[in-house]
Amino acid sequence: MNIELDSQWKIQGEIAENDDKIAEAFDLPESLSEALLSEALLSESAQGVEVQTDRAEGRQRQISAKIWIPYSIEQVWQILTDYDRLSEFIPNLAKSRQIAHPEGGIRIEQVGTQSLLKLKFCARVVLDMVEHFPHQLDFCMVEGDFKQFSGSWTLQPVASGSQLCTELCYVILVLPPRTMPIGMIENRLKSGLVTNLSAIRDRADMLFGCSSPE
Repeated sequence: MNIELDSQWKIQGEIAENDDKIAEAFDLPESLSEALLSEALLSESAQGVEVQTDRAEGRQRQISAKIWIPYSIEQVWQILTDYDRLSEFIPNLAKSRQIAHPEGGIRIEQVGTQSLLKLKFCARVVLDMVEHFPHQLDFCMVEGDFKQFSGSWTLQPVASGSQLCTELCYVILVLPPRTMPIGMIENRLKSGLVTNLSAIRDRADMLFGCSSPE
């Protein structure tokens, strides 16, 4: 079952404005947000990704995640800015491509997907990217299924024993429309970040031929 996030959540002709209605209609666990959060925390522990969620104003959420990658910041930067190939190795990204920017900047279109039991969620965003090589990559939504979607990637060199690694941090500020259940969106983004950052680390292993440090 696919649910497009640019339309209202409708269940038996009614708009579903919260997680409880969705859970009831599709026979999902009663405490859907708690189940998703537990899943995310288990994944974090297993994959070495730290994730944190902070409530901003109203329905806004700021979600941050970080991971250590055993390669230089230049190598990790190369992966992040290979915009047309991101969907080849990031599991939750169905589409990623660079498109024309009216002022000559960097603009990309992405479609993300998430699956939960009987539901498959899809969301599209068009992002303007601002590159500050090699330490920061900012992005801001100019078109898409959220009311607000902006943030940044930051890369810092760190030492792990005798090896120089990169601490890759991701911060996003998101505001979904009221027709999206905030608890479900928040926790799917959080658990998805664990998968996506781990995929970037795996991509670095594949491209640059070293194993992650223990």
